[in-house]
Amino acid sequence: MSKVSVVYWSQSGNTQAMAEAVAAGITEAGKEAEVVYVSDVNVADLIAEKAFALGCPAMGAEVLEEGEFEPFMESIDGSISGKTIALFGSYGWGDGQWMREWAERVTGEGATVVNGEGLICQETPDDAMIEECKNLGKALAANA
Repeated sequence: MSKVSVVYWSQSGNTQAMAEAVAAGITEAGKEAEVVYVSDVNVADLIAEKAFALGCPAMGAEVLEEGEFEPFMESIDGSISGKTIALFGSYGWGDGQWMREWAERVTGEGATVVNGEGLICQETPDDAMIEECKNLGKALAANA
């Protein structure tokens, strides 16, 4: 069974809830999902995977979290060409600029973003958003 990692950073728990729902969708699609907090990820193992999910909320002026997640992204830049990646995250304000820039960054590195864009959720995911996250996981699993 193919393992599909769901790597995330969360402060409030909103992006964590999304990560768990993405993982549930991966499992429902018949793949093994592993939810990993970004500081615990083994980068070499991750980049050996064909497909994986990355979740990070918008921080500050709509940027990726700068203490752990941005350094992680810098560590995989240059190693994700040919990968299929699902992007997701929550935000409190703004219009999703951080996600558009993140998707452009990932595609610029030669990876494919599932559904062509990241999945964003304002504040706490409701039942409908949890279902969207599961569907994102299923779409990712189809490429793993």
